[in-house]
Amino acid sequence: MRAVLRVLLNAYDHLVLYLGLIWLGVMCLAWTPLALLVYPLLSERRGRALGRYVIMAGFRLYLASLSASRRCSFDLEALDALRDEPSLIIAPNHPCLLDAVMVISRLPNVACVLKADLMNNIFLGAGARLARYIRNEPVRRMVHLATDDFASGSHLLLFPEGTRTVTNPVNPLKGSIGLISHHAQVPVQTVLIETDSAYLSKGWTLFRKPPMPIHYRVRLGRRFDPPQHSQHFMAELEHYFAHELVQGSAFYPTNSLPMQPDRKL
Repeated sequence: MRAVLRVLLNAYDHLVLYLGLIWLGVMCLAWTPLALLVYPLLSERRGRALGRYVIMAGFRLYLASLSASRRCSFDLEALDALRDEPSLIIAPNHPCLLDAVMVISRLPNVACVLKADLMNNIFLGAGARLARYIRNEPVRRMVHLATDDFASGSHLLLFPEGTRTVTNPVNPLKGSIGLISHHAQVPVQTVLIETDSAYLSKGWTLFRKPPMPIHYRVRLGRRFDPPQHSQHFMAELEHYFAHELVQGSAFYPTNSLPMQPDRKL
């Protein structure tokens, strides 16, 4: 009997995984022609507001669908405290591909820095362009576009690792977040994303099933003032992530993950 239950549960897990991915793809493809249609018809302000709201609603619906399966759980309520905050750079660590989905699903006015090739992606490109998301290159243009976007009171989602985490607890950080914060004089709000699964981490293929259930928790970290010296700021930020992701983790006992050596700040 137990063997039968394990087989049935494994089949259900596969169903949740694959139907979830198909559901997300269908939502993105359904929005693509509509986003292409309204892009030239709306002003930049209205297009940006509509594009960001639709992406937030779509991602929230997707995560709610996964939660309803009882095979994934998402504790994201901490992000709600940022909704009415003035302009911020939201800086999470980046354990998996769902990180941006989780953050955006709670915030109606957030620009996301995307890799340039994603801006032309059939699933994401049209919606990203309508929402006035920002390409990550060239760096000078990225900094200027991000600075201009803050004029509307928006938030900017930027992963300081630049790619998904491959070195626990955090990769070496990229300097672009310090440049934007310094140039725009906007604070950096750290966000700590934790999970008990390696699903969709770096190198994890899209259709490979992980052990389930999977749990995700997001909590707010320290808020950093705009830096005067970017190099010092980046060292302090990396030091903060490296320690806080271990000491405050919901899923790992204290000191169970390898610690980064202390840096002279």
